[in-house]
Amino acid sequence: MSIAGEKINPAAQTMETEPLSIEKSVDKRRAIVFKNRFKDKAGPGIPEKYLRKTPPNLPGMSELDVIRHFTRLSKLNYSVDSNFYPLGSCTMKYNPKINEDIAGFDEFANLHPLADDSSAQGTLEFLHRFEQMLIELCGMSAFTLQPAAGAHGEFTGIMIAKKYFKTNGAGQRNEIIIPDSAHGTNPATASMLGFNLINIKSGGDGRIDIQTLKNTLNRKTAVVMLTIPNTLGIFESGIESIVKISHEAGALVYMDGANFNALTGILKPGMLGIDIMHLNMHKTFSTPHGGGGPGAGAVGVGEKLKGFLPVPRIKQENGMYGLDFNLPDSIGRVKSFFGNTGVLLKAYSYLLMHSVQELAQIAENAVINANYVKENLARLYPPYSKERCMHECVLQPHPNLLKNGIRTIDIAKRLLDYGFYAPTIYFPLIVPEAIMIEPTETESKETLDKFIEAMKKIYQESVETPETVKNAPHTMPVKRLDEVEAARKPNLRW
Repeated sequence: MSIAGEKINPAAQTMETEPLSIEKSVDKRRAIVFKNRFKDKAGPGIPEKYLRKTPPNLPGMSELDVIRHFTRLSKLNYSVDSNFYPLGSCTMKYNPKINEDIAGFDEFANLHPLADDSSAQGTLEFLHRFEQMLIELCGMSAFTLQPAAGAHGEFTGIMIAKKYFKTNGAGQRNEIIIPDSAHGTNPATASMLGFNLINIKSGGDGRIDIQTLKNTLNRKTAVVMLTIPNTLGIFESGIESIVKISHEAGALVYMDGANFNALTGILKPGMLGIDIMHLNMHKTFSTPHGGGGPGAGAVGVGEKLKGFLPVPRIKQENGMYGLDFNLPDSIGRVKSFFGNTGVLLKAYSYLLMHSVQELAQIAENAVINANYVKENLARLYPPYSKERCMHECVLQPHPNLLKNGIRTIDIAKRLLDYGFYAPTIYFPLIVPEAIMIEPTETESKETLDKFIEAMKKIYQESVETPETVKNAPHTMPVKRLDEVEAARKPNLRW
């Protein structure tokens, strides 16, 4: 089985550059000449022993060398502004630049975090309005904006559940049921808070088996923790039954809303009876993703859990906004000050730019793009699920490729030579050799077609010249690493 298509010379994909590890320093070459003050006497109040006796060991480079070095490094950066990020379960969508500008307004960016309420009315107002928008969008009773990331939001949500059961004399509920199609942070969060994890397998269609859930629920069950849509890109069509039997058993239902980009403007989780959910600002509401920068993971709750939300809460009285610390059952603070307000401001700006109808179109387009990729690659990379997916699709290498010794990691590495970031691989864990792709709604058909064509050419190479794929990447500054050696003996300099 093969496809017709023009073969690509890997070396033609990326401009040849010298290895990054070449030492560029030349002895006695300088961009700036410092006066020789090492023999000077100490200034007032500086003891002689603290003066440097020898010159600092600075690199010897001209100013032009320095500029060219860092300019080259900057061109090696890969971002959503430069090309397509097909990372599954991450929603790497375009970040509108106007949001960055608004978050940089002096009135927001330069507000001191210890300013009194009367001096922070603008910030408090937008935070209050943002909470109300999320309440309306998700059908929940209240939201907190304090958590600094999605995983932190999960942690906050499960803390709320734990405090709820303790307050209501049900401390014996120490188990959390998590399906194998959930995000990996879900079991980590539950474990960190001292709960016993009960893992249930998905059914043949990738969804929770209702009967298995019924048989697993018991008096110790505190929470049924779901990812919707799940990591297979499938919506839990039995969610109403799941919520009903969970509540009948006395358990709460938690929804990991990290994949909410497929549902905005279409579904309100609160109307399904979801008790707790979190939202990732960087995934659904287009704030920058990754790079170690700040995040935000808002948490929404149903009516009976409002009193357990973190303090302070934002209140509005007589046309003024203030912070309310008077919640006796609150789990307390989960973040210094009020959270990452700069990130929240970007997400708030994003919502202001879209009506509910437009948010629904965003979700629909995200689903259409994922299915477009899935259907166009299905013959060469069989999908794990044969039905229509939601925001992402999970593919696997064709048996023809596996027969030639080609693994998912080889396909991912080869994609780098074609100018694309690699998709999420080997996740979810329940799918052997998983290739997880989420195009998002911001990618054009032309971009998706180029990605699809690259995947088809990699298939052809894997069949005809498998060593080309096994030894990829060929054009990156860093070639294929020994994964085991790199993990055990990382080289942290180059």
